[in-house]
Amino acid sequence: MFKNLRFIYITTKDREEALKVGKAIVDEKLAACANIVDGMESVYRWKGKIEVDKECILIFKTTYHSVSELTKRVKELHSYEVPCVISINLAEQEGNMEYLDWIIDSVKKPIPPDNDYTN
Repeated sequence: MFKNLRFIYITTKDREEALKVGKAIVDEKLAACANIVDGMESVYRWKGKIEVDKECILIFKTTYHSVSELTKRVKELHSYEVPCVISINLAEQEGNMEYLDWIIDSVKKPIPPDNDYTN
């Protein structure tokens, strides 16, 4: 059964920032879980110059309807001028269905639009 889930891939300057962002996003129920992978080395071009830095990977497990708000919140919390926030669609969902259901149950539900037309 299709559940419309996403992995959100983010890089941070260090483990401390990843932990700060991860705790905030999970606490606000924008994601069910945050995984932190420390010790990554990145090579990238920034403002015309090749940079090499140590970074930390932060991966969220969430639902499609939370991606926009999660991205906005990460940008507010993040130290980078242009943080990496990439949503990866989990189109073919196989595996532990109870775990996938847990992700859905752990993320806040979208607020339905106000359809009161009785002005």
